[in-house]
Amino acid sequence: MVPRYSRPQMEAIWSPAERYRIWFEIEALAAEAMAGLGTIPAEAAKAIRDKGGPRAAAIGEAEVARIDEIERVTRHDVIAFLTFMSEGIGPEARFMHQGMTSSDVLDTCLAVQMTRAADLLVADLDALLAALKARAMEHKLTPTIGRSHGIHAEPSTFGLKLAGHYAEFARGRARLVAARAEIATCAISGPVGTFASVDPRVEEFVAGRLGLAVEPVSTQVIPRDRHAAFFCALAVVASGIERLATEVRHLQRSEVREAEEYFHPGQKGSSAMPHKRNPVLSENLTGLARLVRGYATPALENVALWHERDISHSSVERVIAPDATIALDFALARLTGMMEKLTIYPQRMAANLESLGGVVHSQKVLLALTQAGMSREDSYAAVQRAAMATWEALGTPGGRDFRANLIADPTVSAVLSAAALETAIDPARDFAHVDTVFRRVFGEA
Repeated sequence: MVPRYSRPQMEAIWSPAERYRIWFEIEALAAEAMAGLGTIPAEAAKAIRDKGGPRAAAIGEAEVARIDEIERVTRHDVIAFLTFMSEGIGPEARFMHQGMTSSDVLDTCLAVQMTRAADLLVADLDALLAALKARAMEHKLTPTIGRSHGIHAEPSTFGLKLAGHYAEFARGRARLVAARAEIATCAISGPVGTFASVDPRVEEFVAGRLGLAVEPVSTQVIPRDRHAAFFCALAVVASGIERLATEVRHLQRSEVREAEEYFHPGQKGSSAMPHKRNPVLSENLTGLARLVRGYATPALENVALWHERDISHSSVERVIAPDATIALDFALARLTGMMEKLTIYPQRMAANLESLGGVVHSQKVLLALTQAGMSREDSYAAVQRAAMATWEALGTPGGRDFRANLIADPTVSAVLSAAALETAIDPARDFAHVDTVFRRVFGEA
C-alpha cells in the first residue's frame, strides 16, 4: 500500500524486517521443542536462540539487502534467510529447520501477521463504534427526513441513522473476531503435512508459544478457506464504510446540506472555485472500500490449490495481505475522525423535512382514515390526491400544504375532523419508539 494510506503500526507488521524476525522466532521455537524431545542437541537450540536472537532483532535495511542478495542466487526466500542466519549462528545453524518445509515457516508467519493485523483492526472498529455511539446519543431525537430511492419518505432522527451504522459495524467486528480465530493456526508438519520428519509435539509447542491453534490437517500448507474467510470479513467491513461514506456524501450535497465533513481552517476545496467545500474524505473512503472488497475475490480463488500444495496463492497473498489490512486500518481511522468532527445542521434537517408541505405524513393519514371506517382503496386515493396536489403546486402562489388540501377534500373531512387530522400527523408519533431501537442497539435508551 502506498505511504499516503498507511499508518505506521499496521505497516510495521508487514515490513520485511518484521517478517524475518517472526521467521526466526518460529525456527527458534521449533529448535527448542526438538531439543526438548531429544531430536537435536540442547546446546544447538541454545546457540540458535542466543546467537540468532540478536542477529534477527538487528535486521534492518542492510540485512534485508543481504538476504535479498542471497536469494538472487538461491532463488528461494526461506533458504536465503536460513543462510543469512547461519552466517551469524555458526555450525549449530545446521540444526535449524530440521524436518520442516518452507510452508511451515511461511504459513505460520502469515498467521501471526494476520492475527496482529486483526487485533489492530478490532481496536479501530472499537474506536469507530465509540464515535458513532456518541454522535447517535447526541442526535437521538434530532428530527430528519428518512429517504427511500433518494426521495423523502417519512420522518426519522439522525440518531437512528447513526444507530443503524453502529449496529452494522458491531456485526462487522464480530465477523472479524471470528475470522481472526479461524486464521490463527500453526502448521509445523513437514512435507505434505504428514509429520514424517517432525514430531507433532513440535507443532503444538510452537503454536502454544505463538498464541495459535494447531492446524488439524495441513496439506503442507494451511488450507486457504481460512484466509478467504478473513478477507471476506474485511470486505464486509469495507462495504459498511462505503455505506456510511455514501450517506455523508449525499447529506453534504448543496441541495441537502444536512451534514458536512469538518472544513479545517486554511483548507481549500478547489483549485479553481474558492467557494467549494467537497466531501473529499467520504469520497476517499469510497475508493479505499472498493480496493479492500476487490481483494476478497483473489482470496477466494486461492482456496483451490493443486493436490497438497502449489504456490499460486503466494504472490497473491504477498500483495493482498498487507494492502487489505493497511488500507482498512487507514480507512477505519479516517472514518472515525470524520464522524467525531462531522458538522451537523439540525435546522437544515427540520427545513428539509417540511419542504414538501407535509406530504411525508401521508401514511399516518392513510391509517387514520382506514381506522375511521374508510376502505383502504378509497383512503389511499384520497391521501394520494391531496399529496399530489401539494407536491405539484409547491412554491406557487396558489399552492396549499398537505394539511390544507386534506381538509378541503370532502371525502376526508366527512370521516376525519380537523382535530383528528392534527392528532394523526403529530410529529411526536414518529419518535415514540426511538428508545426501543436504542435499547436494542446500545443496550440503553
